[in-house]
Amino acid sequence: MLIWLILLVVVKLALMMARTSAWVWLVAELGWIWLGGRLAGVELPVQVLLAILMGTPTLLVALKSVRQQLMTRPALDLFRKIMPRMSATERDAIEAGTVWWDAELFSGRPHWPRLFELPPPRLTPEEQAFLDNEVEALCAMVSDWETSVKTLDLPPAVWQFIKDKGFLGMIIPRQYGGKQFSAYAHSQVIMKLGSRSSAAAIAVMVPNSLGPAELLLHYGTEAQKNHYLPRLAQGQEIPCFALTSPYAGSDAASIPDIGIVCKGVHEGRETLGFRVTWSKRYITLAPIATVLGLAFRVRDPDGLLGGDPEPGITCALIPTDHPGVITGRRHWPLNAVFQNGPTEGQDVFIPAEWVIGGVAQVGRGWRMLMECLAAGRAISLPSSSVGFSKLAVRGTSAYAAMRRQFRIEIGKFEGVQEALARMGGNLYMMDATRRLSALAVDAGEKPSVISAISKYHVTERGRMVVNDGMDVIGGKGICMGPGNFLARIYQQVPIAITVEGANILTRCLIIFGQGAIRCHPYVLQELATAADEDRERAVQEFDRLLFAHLSFVAANAARSFTGGISGGWLLPSSGQAARQTRRYYRSVVHLSSAFALLTDASMGVLGGTLKFRERISGRLGDVLSQLYLVSAVLKRYEDDGRQEADLPYVHWSVQDALNRAQEAIIEVLQNFPNPWVAALLRVLVFPLGRAYRKPSDLLGTEVARAMQTPGESRDRLVADAYLPRSGDPLACGERAFALTPIVQQLEHRLKADIKEGKLPPMPQSLRELPAWSALALERGLVSVQEREALDAFAHEGDLSVQVDDFGADFDLGQHWGQERAPVS
Repeated sequence: MLIWLILLVVVKLALMMARTSAWVWLVAELGWIWLGGRLAGVELPVQVLLAILMGTPTLLVALKSVRQQLMTRPALDLFRKIMPRMSATERDAIEAGTVWWDAELFSGRPHWPRLFELPPPRLTPEEQAFLDNEVEALCAMVSDWETSVKTLDLPPAVWQFIKDKGFLGMIIPRQYGGKQFSAYAHSQVIMKLGSRSSAAAIAVMVPNSLGPAELLLHYGTEAQKNHYLPRLAQGQEIPCFALTSPYAGSDAASIPDIGIVCKGVHEGRETLGFRVTWSKRYITLAPIATVLGLAFRVRDPDGLLGGDPEPGITCALIPTDHPGVITGRRHWPLNAVFQNGPTEGQDVFIPAEWVIGGVAQVGRGWRMLMECLAAGRAISLPSSSVGFSKLAVRGTSAYAAMRRQFRIEIGKFEGVQEALARMGGNLYMMDATRRLSALAVDAGEKPSVISAISKYHVTERGRMVVNDGMDVIGGKGICMGPGNFLARIYQQVPIAITVEGANILTRCLIIFGQGAIRCHPYVLQELATAADEDRERAVQEFDRLLFAHLSFVAANAARSFTGGISGGWLLPSSGQAARQTRRYYRSVVHLSSAFALLTDASMGVLGGTLKFRERISGRLGDVLSQLYLVSAVLKRYEDDGRQEADLPYVHWSVQDALNRAQEAIIEVLQNFPNPWVAALLRVLVFPLGRAYRKPSDLLGTEVARAMQTPGESRDRLVADAYLPRSGDPLACGERAFALTPIVQQLEHRLKADIKEGKLPPMPQSLRELPAWSALALERGLVSVQEREALDAFAHEGDLSVQVDDFGADFDLGQHWGQERAPVS
C-alpha cells in the first residue's frame, strides 16, 4: 500500500514536469487505480470510486468542447475584467527590445545550449590594436586628480586626441568613417577608461551609447545619416541627448516639453515645423555639444500633420547654434568634471525635417528610445563600473599584501580577508555579467530586461567593492591627493547608481515589472488574446493559452518541489558542465522553477495591482537578476577554459548569488498578501528549509589569498584595466606587490637566524628595510640580488603607502611626481 501511494506521488510529479496531455493523465490515473487492485489489494468498489473522483475532472479537461464551455469562457470573461490596463507608453516599453536568456530563466527550465552557443568574447586585431595603443595613450594623458582639481575638464589636447582617434565613432559603420566596433570591443574600451578617469570614460561612453548616432543608425533618413554620421565619427560634431526634465526624471514618458506643429520660416522659406519649448537637466555633454538630440511631446491642434492632434513623444536633432537654443552652463555632480548641464529653449522654431527619421517618425520617439536604450544600458555603466572596480581591487589587494601592522601583512587578518573576499567575488561576477551582456548585443539582441539587470547589479556591486576597498586602506583612502587611487571613485559612485535609470526604480519597475509580462511565455499572448474583439476566435486561442499556462504552473510546482526535496540532484544539469560547477546548474533550474511559480502565484493573487506592490516585484526581480548573474559566471568559467585557479571566485560569487536569490524568495513569502498560498509555496519551494548558504569563511580566505598572490589568476581578475607605467601609486604598488613572494620567502628562510639573534626582526617600516637588508648582506644571510629585491620592495612600497599632504593653504603641491627615496 505504501509503495502504491508513493508511486502516485512520483507519477503525478513526473506527469507535471513532462507537461503531458489530459488524456495521458487519464490513462495514468486509471492504470494506477488498476495497479492498486493488483499490488495493494484495493477492492473493486474503492477502485470505481477512485476512478470517478480522479478521472471525472481529468476527462472534463480532456474534452475540448466541454472544457471551453465550462472553464475557458468564464475564465476569459474574468480575465478581461481583472487584466491590468496599459497605456501606450507602457506597451511600447514592454514590447521594446528582445528577450533572450531572461526568457529562459522565466521558463523554469533554462535551455543551457542557448547560452553556450555564444562564442567566447574575442577582439578583432583592429580592436585589440586600438585598445593597446589609442586607449592606452588616452589613459596615460589623464588622471582624475588633474581633471578635478586643475582643469575641471579634460584638457583641450585630450579632447582633440579623442576626436582625432575616432573614439566618438566606435559604433558608427565604416562607410560613414566610423570604427564599427563590436559591442564587446566598445565595452572593453569603456572599461579600460573607467579604470583610469571618469571624465574620459564618460566623454567616450555617451556618444557611443544612447544618443544621436544610435538613433540615426536605426531610424534616420539617408540624408540625415550622410550628413551627421561622418561628422560625428570624425569628432566634428559633439552630440548630446536631452530627455530628462525637472518634473519628469524617472518618469521620462511624461515629459512636459512641448512642440506645437506650425509653419514658420527656415533658411528664407516657409516650411512645416514645430515651435518647441523645453527645459532639460542632467544632460551629459550639453555644455559643449554642437548638436542636440531633443525629446519633446508634439501637439498638432490645427491638424497640419493630418492625423492625431497629440501624436506623442518625438525625437529631433537641433544644432546648438540654432537661434533660441540655450546651453553652456554646467552641473557639478559630486566633484566629477565630465561635461554635464542643462539646456533650454523658448518657442524655438525647428523644421520638421530635423525629426529623426523625418515626419513619418513624429510621435514614435518613445518607442525609438525604448528600443535603443537596451544596448547602451547593457554596455556603458556596467563597463565603467567594472573598470573602476578593477582599479579598486588591484590597488587594495596589493596594499593589503604588503602593508604591515603588528608585524604581519594586513591581508592576513580575517577581518580584512572578509572584505577582500567580497571585493574579489563581486568583481569576478560583475565582469562576467558585463561580458555576457555585451555578447548578447553582438548576437543581435536588444535585451531590455538583461540590460536593466546589468546596469542595476553591476553598479550596486561596484559600490560594494569601493566601500570595502576604502575600509581596507583606511586613512590613506580618506585623504585627498594625487596618491589616493580610491577617493574620487568613492565620491562619484552614486552617479553610476543614479543615471540611466535610478537603481531603485530600475529594480522595482523594469527588471520584474517589464520582464514579468515580456519574458513570460504566456502572459503577453493572453493579454493580446483577451483584447481580441472576435469572441469565438478569442475563446479558441485563450483555451490553448490558458491550459498551456496551467500546465506550465504545474510543471514549475513539481520541479520546485523535486529540486527542494532532493537538494537539486533530481533536476537536470548541463551536459557540458564541469564537475566542479555541475551542482550550480541544478540550483539555477530549481530557483528558476521557483521564480516562475512565484511569478504566476503573485500575478494570480494580486492581478493588476502587482505593479504597485513594488517590494514584492522588486524582490522577484532580485531572484531573476541573481539567476542571470550566476549564469554569467558559469559562462565565463567555461569561456576562460575552466581555470582551476579561478574556482574560489566562481564558488564565492555563485554561492553568494544563490543565497541572495533564496532570501529574496523567502522575503516575498513572508510578505505575501495571502498567507495560505504563501505557506503552500514555501512547502513546494523549500520543503526542507533553506537550501543555499552564504560562502563559508574558508572559501572567503581562499579568495583573499588568491587576490594577494601574484600570478595568472589575479591577472585575469583585473585583466585589461589600465596600469600606469611609473609615477603613480598603482604602478608603485604593483611593482612592490610583484616582489612580495620574494620578501615573504626571505623572511621565512631567515626566521631561524632571527630567532638565534643573528639578525633583528624585519622592520615594519619600509623606510627601515634597506638598512636591515644591508645588515643581512653584510652578515652573509642574503645575496646581492636578494638585497636589491628587498630595497626595490622598500622603495616602491613606501611610495605606494604614503599619503599626500599640502601646505597650510592647500597649495595642491605636486609632490607625487617627485619620487622620494626611502629613508635609510
